[in-house]
Amino acid sequence: MFRLSVVYLLGITLISASALAYQVLLLRLFSIIQWHHFAFMIISLALLGYGVSGVFLALARDYVSRHFPSVIMINLLLLALSMPLCFMLAQELPFNPSELLWDPWQLLYWLVVYLVLAVPFFFAANIIGLSFYQFRTGITTLYAADLLGAALGSIGIIVLLFGLLVEQILVILPCLVLFAGLLLVSLAWKNSGTKKLAWQALIIGVAVLILVLVPASLQLQMSPYKSHSQLMTIPQTEIVKTYSSPLGVLNVVESKAVPLRYAPGLSISSEAKLPEQLGVFSDGDAMTAINRFDGNPLTLEYLRQTTSALPYQFDAIDDVLVLGAGAGSDVLQALLFGATRIDAVEQNPQMIRLLKNDYAEFAGGLYSLPQVSVHQSEARSFVTRTENQYDLITMSKIDGSGMSSGGLYSMTENYLYTVEAMQQYLQHLKPDGYLSLTRRAILPPRDMPKLVATLKQLPQVTVSQSLILIRSWQTSTLLLKNGVVTDDEISRLKHFSQQNNFDLAYYPGITPGEVNRFHKLSQPYLYQAASALAGSEGDKFIEDYKFNLRPATDDQPYFSQFFKWQTLPEILSLLNQGSVFLLESGYLLLLAALVQALVASALLLLLPLWLWQRRQGRRAANPLHKKVLGYFFVLGLAFLFVEIAFIQKFILILHHPVYAVTTVIASFLLAAGLGSYVSGKLTRIEPQMRVVAVVVGIGLLSLVYLLAFGSISAFLLQQNDVLRYMLAVVLILPIGFCMGAPFPTGLTVLSREHADLIPWAWGINGFASVMSPIVATLIAMQFGFRVLICVAVLLYLLAAWLFPGTGKINRDSN
Repeated sequence: MFRLSVVYLLGITLISASALAYQVLLLRLFSIIQWHHFAFMIISLALLGYGVSGVFLALARDYVSRHFPSVIMINLLLLALSMPLCFMLAQELPFNPSELLWDPWQLLYWLVVYLVLAVPFFFAANIIGLSFYQFRTGITTLYAADLLGAALGSIGIIVLLFGLLVEQILVILPCLVLFAGLLLVSLAWKNSGTKKLAWQALIIGVAVLILVLVPASLQLQMSPYKSHSQLMTIPQTEIVKTYSSPLGVLNVVESKAVPLRYAPGLSISSEAKLPEQLGVFSDGDAMTAINRFDGNPLTLEYLRQTTSALPYQFDAIDDVLVLGAGAGSDVLQALLFGATRIDAVEQNPQMIRLLKNDYAEFAGGLYSLPQVSVHQSEARSFVTRTENQYDLITMSKIDGSGMSSGGLYSMTENYLYTVEAMQQYLQHLKPDGYLSLTRRAILPPRDMPKLVATLKQLPQVTVSQSLILIRSWQTSTLLLKNGVVTDDEISRLKHFSQQNNFDLAYYPGITPGEVNRFHKLSQPYLYQAASALAGSEGDKFIEDYKFNLRPATDDQPYFSQFFKWQTLPEILSLLNQGSVFLLESGYLLLLAALVQALVASALLLLLPLWLWQRRQGRRAANPLHKKVLGYFFVLGLAFLFVEIAFIQKFILILHHPVYAVTTVIASFLLAAGLGSYVSGKLTRIEPQMRVVAVVVGIGLLSLVYLLAFGSISAFLLQQNDVLRYMLAVVLILPIGFCMGAPFPTGLTVLSREHADLIPWAWGINGFASVMSPIVATLIAMQFGFRVLICVAVLLYLLAAWLFPGTGKINRDSN
C-alpha cells in the first residue's frame, strides 16, 4: 500500500510536471501543424480533462480508493500511453480550421480533436485527485508537490524546446511519467516481490513500446495551406537543416530543380537576376530567404526594385534600425544603399545562429560585418531600451501573413502595430527620419488602412502631410516621415514609382488621376482609404467600411482583427463565389469553440452529475443550493478571466505566447496554492470574512494594475531577461495568492454542512472553467483587457455575495 513519503511526493511532482509540460508542448505542436492561435483551446481542453476527473472521482471515489494502488498505476500507464497516442490520433482527423466556415464536418472533427487531446489530462488529474482523497491529512503537502511539479514543468519544457525537436519531447514526457511509476511501484509493493516485479515489467514494457514505436510512426502532418507544405510539393526540394526553440521550429529548405525566387514586392518590370537562395520557414510558415552574398552589391540589384526600397530614394540614409531582421534581406538592402550603421533586431536566436554560424559563408558573413550590429531581442523591448536615434526604422512582413487572409491571425495579440508601439518608434527617429512598414497586399485592403488610422492617433505628426503609400502586385509600403513631405521627395517618389511600375496610393496633394495605373483594380481602394483616413472624414470612413479599422492599442492588441458583424451575411452569401479572402473568421472560430466547449462539458460534467442525482433519488436543489452552485460557477469564470488577461498582457513583456503561458500559469498555480494553504490555517477567521478579504485584495490589486500597467510594462521592457521574468512573477504572486482562497474555502464549508453538493461544486466549477478561456478571449478582442479584468473583479464580488456562509444551508433546508 502506498504511504505518503518523499518518494510518493517526488512521483506526484514528476507527474504534475509532465502534465503541464505536455500542455505547453501541445501549444507548440499546434503552432507547427496548424496555427499558433489556439492557446485558449489548449487551456480549455486541459481544464476539461481535470474537470471530468473531478466529477469522476467525486462520484466513484469510494470504489477507486479501495483499489488505490492499482488505480494509480493504471492511470499512470494510461497517461504515458495517451500522451503520444492521443496526439497521433488527433493528427489523423481531417481537421482544418481554414475550412470551418464552409464545411460543417470540420466542427465535428474539431470537437473530436478537443475531446481526444483532453484524455491525458483526465488520467493525470485522476492520479493527483485520488491522492488528495487518499491522504486527506497531507493535502497541503501533496498540493505543494503538485504545484512545484507544475512550476518545474513550465521551466523544463522551455529548456527542452531549446535543445530537442517537439517530436522527441513527445517521447520524453511519457518516459518521465513511467519513471515516476517505477518510483511508486517500489513504494507500493515493496513487501510483495511478485506484484512489484510484474508492475515493473509492465512499466518497462510500455516504455520500450513508446521508445520503439512512437518515433518510427510519429510524423508531424503540417497543414497543406502552409507555405512550407506548398513548397515541398516541388520536385527535388528538401529540408537541409532543422532547428528547434520555444520560439518556433526553423526549417532550412533547398530547392534544386526549381531555384527559389523569393523577392516580395519586386517590380513586375524588373530584369534583375536573383542570387541563389535558401528558404527558411518558422513553424512551416512566415517564409524568408537567405541570399548568397559574396560582398558584391551588384548581386543584390533586385533589392533596388522592391517597394521596401522606397525610403532610400530620398536623402542619404546612414543609421538604420531593422526590426525583425530574419534572414537579412532588409539588412542587405540597407547595405546596398550605403547605410553606415545598421542595428538588426531579431528575436529568435536560432535565426541569428543560421546567419552568423551555420550559413555565414553562404550569406557572406552578413551578421558579422562591421556596419551591422545584431541584437537578439523582441522589437518593442529593444526600442524601449535603446537611446539611439535613426534615419530609418523599417519593418518588412515581420509577423508573417500566410493565414491572415482567412482571418485566423485575428486571434493573435500583436504589440508591434499598436498606437503605443508607433509612438515609441517615432521617438527614436531623427528629425526628417522615416518609419517604413511593408506588408503583403490584401484585397479588399484592411491592414494598410488600419495602419493609417493608427498613425492618425499620434500627436507628433500630421499624417496628411507626412504620409507616403505605394503598392505593387504583392506588397504595399507605407512611409511616415518625422516631418513634412517636401516637393523634392514627391518628385523622387513619382520617379521611383514610374520606373518600377508601382502604384501611388497616397502622398500630400495626390490627385485621383495619378492612382491605379499599373496594377489596376476595379476601384482605387487603397487611395480612397488613405485619403479619407488621413483627412477629416476618417471617423466616418471607419464607421462605414466593411472591415474593422479601429486602431489597435496595447489594451486591444489585435491588429489583424478586421471582422465586423454587420458584414457577416454578405460574406457568407459569397462563399460559393470564391470569397475566401473576405473571411475574417477569428470571432466565428471562437464562437464555434465556445459551442464545442459547452457541449463537451455539459455531456461530460453536468450530465453525469444529473444522472447520479436521479439515481440517488435526491430532490432538486433548493434556491439556496442554486446560490451555492452559482458561487462555484462565477469562481470558475473569474479565476480564468484574470489568468487569461495576464497571459495576453504578458506576451508584451515576455515576448512570446509560450513564455507567457508557462510563466503565468506556473506563477498563478504556485501563488494560488500558497493562498489556499494559508487560508486553511486561518481557522479563527470566519470563512466568509476570509473570502471577503481576499476579494477586496483582488479588487485593489486589479485597480493598481489597470492604472499602472503602462508604466509597469515600460519599466519591465527595459530590464534584462532574468530580471524581467523575476519581476513578472513578483507581479503575479500577490493577486494569485488572493485568488487561491475562495474555492477551497467554499469547499470546506460544503464538506461540513452539505457534502452531497461537493460533486456539483466540482462539476459546475469545471463547466465554467472550460468555457472561461474562450469567453475571456472574446471579451478581450471585443472590449480590451481592462474590461476583462473589470468583469473578473465584478465576478469575484458576486462570489463574495453568494458565498455559502456557515450554517446558512442547513438553516434554509430546515
